[in-house]
Amino acid sequence: MSDQSQDQLSKARLRLWLKLLKSVNGIEAEIRRNLRDDHGTTLPRFDVMSALARFPEGLKMSDLSTFLKVSNGNVTGIVDKLTEEGLAERVAVPGDRRAQQARLTDKGRAAFEELANHHETWINDLLDGWSPDDIDTVSARLDAVLNRNSHEDSGHA
Repeated sequence: MSDQSQDQLSKARLRLWLKLLKSVNGIEAEIRRNLRDDHGTTLPRFDVMSALARFPEGLKMSDLSTFLKVSNGNVTGIVDKLTEEGLAERVAVPGDRRAQQARLTDKGRAAFEELANHHETWINDLLDGWSPDDIDTVSARLDAVLNRNSHEDSGHA
């Protein structure tokens, strides 16, 4: 490939990245707006509830913050609020008197299920017009990027 073709490809990849970023930011803004306006909640709170829904037995606070890639302080404040509202609870970790696990209550699971259904509808509406082939192709390309990044992060180039 000539230097000029390589430069054009590089610029096209940069434009693609900027479009991906703009798309993701736009979708996230819409989700944040919908959560706030329709449900009086926030995306970080939705994310905490989502993580806890994936682990019904509960997660230690440190594991929850690691899973979400946020600070312990951010998670603690959200879990405190969810607990005050009866949507989550903290339970002792067997064998570790200092540690606590957070988990959703039945009320919290029901509330999250409703939010998750709305979230899925919003994403479905935002990506309306994408065919199954479009989704498979873009997903495969993004998986390749993610796999490459995960190998580089673990020291495998």
